[in-house]
Amino acid sequence: MHHIYHTEGIILGSRNYGEAGKYYSIFTRDLGMVYASAQGVRRMSSKLRFVLQDFAYLKIDLVQGKDFWRVTNASKTNLLEQLSKNSGTFEVFSNIANLLKRLLAGVEPNEALFVDLIKGLAVLERTKIKEDLRNIEAIIVLRILDNLGYIGSNEMLQKLVKSPFEENLIFEVSKSRTQVLHQINKALKETHL
Repeated sequence: MHHIYHTEGIILGSRNYGEAGKYYSIFTRDLGMVYASAQGVRRMSSKLRFVLQDFAYLKIDLVQGKDFWRVTNASKTNLLEQLSKNSGTFEVFSNIANLLKRLLAGVEPNEALFVDLIKGLAVLERTKIKEDLRNIEAIIVLRILDNLGYIGSNEMLQKLVKSPFEENLIFEVSKSRTQVLHQINKALKETHL
């Protein structure tokens, strides 16, 4: 009998396999990055068909098989559902998902990063102004890199990475955007990914 892991997760992307299956990249609260399959999910009769969508924030049940993880059940959290409906927030969310897929190397829990990401995405979801979207993207990327240990003890950045994730950070990052982007690019270069 396999142990079922009950957790929350964000689907960062998927790809089809076989006749009706899909592979998913899922960043979870309790397990970190998980690559899982769901058989038959593309069939019209599948109960998970409309739940397991890219960029969805879900409650998800996973089982670890011999070679890979399997999704056994999932349900919507009814949070972050508007992110993919606005083209501006969708573009930012897509960029963040691609960065996470690059930086997270498998099953390694990072609850602090998960919680920070959810808070950042909640702020992103409420934002409509294009310049603010770019600033929030910079803050989220900076905080991801900080959580993963790529940002050192830069005094200027400490307020952006350590204070609670709220709308007032948009104003803070706009004052030092050039320096923030320089630090992000420097950290990304150091990842060698």
